[in-house]
Amino acid sequence: MIGWGKGLLWLALAAPAALMAWRLASGEATAFDLYQPTGELSLRLMLLALIPGPLAEFFGRGRFLRAWLSVRRNLGVAAFVYAALHLAAYVADMQALAAMLAELALPGIWTGWLAFAVLAVPASISTDVAMRRLGRTWKRLQWLAYPALALALLHWALLDRAWLPVLVHLVPLGLAWSLRIAARNGYRFRRRPA
Repeated sequence: MIGWGKGLLWLALAAPAALMAWRLASGEATAFDLYQPTGELSLRLMLLALIPGPLAEFFGRGRFLRAWLSVRRNLGVAAFVYAALHLAAYVADMQALAAMLAELALPGIWTGWLAFAVLAVPASISTDVAMRRLGRTWKRLQWLAYPALALALLHWALLDRAWLPVLVHLVPLGLAWSLRIAARNGYRFRRRPA
């Protein structure tokens, strides 16, 4: 995607954060009110970053998937930014280190901290420079997005005590991975000649 296209993408990705900041500044929302939208947006952006790779293996790299693949690093970094905003909302809501430490042993809390720490690794190396310097190691480190996603989904399920929304979010990734497995076993989508 050319420069102006990525600029528009980042404007679109930043728009929800700007709206949340405005709601917070105007007193329309509290830090507690931002837990859910920041967390869910982070998860959805992670999914959007992880889905195109498996789809490309099955369907090939048509124009749509090439465009999607070209922005997946941006989507992953944006997922990390919204995870950081989620964490900032938590810190602002708790207001005291002692209160945060007191709940750190709860599975619903430490899974969130661990998901953030794991996601920080691929986010921090999502640059062209890091890609060149790390070589093959770069791709292996980017795979940490998968355990980060699993931990984030577990964090959500444990805190909300509801598994259905988590499972609904897993369906697209599960389908994409089913197609990847099919492609690796010799089944690929073939366009019919016109």
